[in-house]
Amino acid sequence: MKLVHLTRWFVPLTALLTLTGCLSSDSSGSDDTHTGRLNYHGLSGITYTTNSQTGETNAAGEFRYYPGETLSLKVGNLPIIENVPADRFVSFLDFQPELREALRIPAVNSLGLKDHRQVERDLITSNTELSNRTRFLLALTWAGNTNDGKGIDIRPRVIEQLNAALASPNLPDMLDFTVSPEVFAASDSPANQILRRICFHPADDRLCGEPPTQQEIDNAEPRPEDDDDLEPGKRYKEDLESLRDQIAAAVRTLADVDREQASAYLRRELNSISNDYGRKYALDPYLASHPASDTAIKTVKVTKINGQPELAEIEAISTRPADVQAHSWSWQDAGVEYFVAGEAGGEAELLINFRPSDTYRWITKPIRVLID
Repeated sequence: MKLVHLTRWFVPLTALLTLTGCLSSDSSGSDDTHTGRLNYHGLSGITYTTNSQTGETNAAGEFRYYPGETLSLKVGNLPIIENVPADRFVSFLDFQPELREALRIPAVNSLGLKDHRQVERDLITSNTELSNRTRFLLALTWAGNTNDGKGIDIRPRVIEQLNAALASPNLPDMLDFTVSPEVFAASDSPANQILRRICFHPADDRLCGEPPTQQEIDNAEPRPEDDDDLEPGKRYKEDLESLRDQIAAAVRTLADVDREQASAYLRRELNSISNDYGRKYALDPYLASHPASDTAIKTVKVTKINGQPELAEIEAISTRPADVQAHSWSWQDAGVEYFVAGEAGGEAELLINFRPSDTYRWITKPIRVLID
């Protein structure tokens, strides 16, 4: 098969350069818009549009929005998703309304507490559209992988070539991410046809040139056994064969990003977002000590760094109810009441599990309670 990514088309960047609202690396602004981020480690080079804003995501994957707006995304001229609720973090799961709905119903973990993570894991492994879209976006990252914990880096050179590929009459204006994984990743699929037209190297790199033809290789002389007989600047048969193989190896397809890699990426990003939410909350107190004789009701409060908790739900359990028992809890007060039930020398952890009102994610914080 001809390596069609080696035939280049170039289009002007006028459309990108005229975008307004592009973010700087620190995304600071003097207006009252909010800053959101695509995934945790970012997705750069994406053209975004909200009801009031237009721009391109920066290296951190940031965009600006007003609360209540929706978000539409493109890679160059290729639509990725439309009308996603804009938020502080927008993950790939948030792209699909049926997944957003599923995330509202938590699972119950082995401790008997509500937990969103199992729901996320199930959706990651079962949803075809999510997997296809993730694989394609991962394939566009300049370095070829995100295993080092970095975000997806889609550079202007990649976007130029992608737009040129989309101008081909043989390709659709948009990709169908809902087809089966086998159809989406087939050798001649639209996604792979686009990828083969993109060279992930500088424009003057020899890997972005046309490979030597078989006729050129056949007509070339074999490399001399004695290096002293080499003619400077002359390309021998072995040199041309090596260059052809290197160019072929540089062609990227969806085979380079399998479903497991996409799942691992999604798990990492979602865990990082959950941990970011968790770091904004603490318990007051985080450690308690009471005499065995003091069986009065005690209270532990959920606090938020630089703000009010504003919880939607809360629950609590004790790891050793014989020593310490969870009595009651209130999301309105962001508090849990408990009392000592054991003898001196006993102890237990109270696990306070709560969901902030601005997310489907559940956060668990422990308080250690000692009995004097």
